Amino acid sequence: MRFKFLKGLLAASAIAAITATASFAEELSLKGKTIGVTVVGTSHHWDLQAYKGQIDELKKMGAEVIALDAGRNDQTQVNQIQTLIAQKPDAIIQQLGNIKVLDPWLKKIRDADIPLFTVDTITPHSVNNTTSNNYGIGSDLALRIAEDMGGKGKVLVFNGFYSVPVCKIRYDQLKYVMGNFSGIEMIEPELKDVAPNTVQQAFADVTDMLTKFDKDSGLKAVWSCWDRPSVGATQAIEKAGRNEVKVYGIDGSPDFVEMITNPNSPAMAVAAQQPYEIGKNAAINVAKYLNGQPIAPITFVSSVMITKDNAAELAKDFLPKK
Repeated sequence: MRFKFLKGLLAASAIAAITATASFAEELSLKGKTIGVTVVGTSHHWDLQAYKGQIDELKKMGAEVIALDAGRNDQTQVNQIQTLIAQKPDAIIQQLGNIKVLDPWLKKIRDADIPLFTVDTITPHSVNNTTSNNYGIGSDLALRIAEDMGGKGKVLVFNGFYSVPVCKIRYDQLKYVMGNFSGIEMIEPELKDVAPNTVQQAFADVTDMLTKFDKDSGLKAVWSCWDRPSVGATQAIEKAGRNEVKVYGIDGSPDFVEMITNPNSPAMAVAAQQPYEIGKNAAINVAKYLNGQPIAPITFVSSVMITKDNAAELAKDFLPKK
């Protein structure tokens, strides 16, 4: 009971902090400033909403925005960073991507004396990283899976983007939690999610695994560090008539949230983030910094766990817009 109270208190504090930040932003100005934005891609709902949140808020504060979409190509994002450095904007916001590829170029931004801000990217070269609390997201979802499994059974894992910092954190938390349940086994080798064609590939991969692991195998759950593979996994399980295998994801894409609201779907839970607010707060942090205000190294934006049990209450804001 005490644990639930503390979690609620922390969530309320996070929401209050976001509200205060957004209110403070009304007093800030970026007139006469040029801000570069580079995002690894916008084909995914989360990516697009975070990207829009940055651009909308920067323009609202009067900035000229150079916004570049890498189309899910790491080398293209590197090229974008080179382009932005050459244009010498007043600050750059970088969103997601392969940290092993990007980090040397993020250092070049800092070396060029251009303030760097990141969204979902952990690097020593940024002034601030705006993100969800992925440690909490990872552990809370893992505990939910373990509870639904009754502490026993096999978990099928997608782990194709471990070089993306937020996926690494979430997966490490999954492994840590599951390591405390002797009756739970994570299936190896892991599946590798891909982008693009994420849903289609996940559908094919899970279909194959359902053939390999029949109803008597103890397979009970499918996990991914984001919810695009979870959509394909859910579709595969439904088609195979294997609804004893439950699906879990992270992000809160409208189509996956809608699956969770269906009582007959094997989609069970998603840690739903607020990507637009994350992008908006990254822009506000840029404005605060350029106006001489102190900036914390990390800004956490609250998320919510949507499950079959609470979907009627919590899913509304995350469902597809009619």
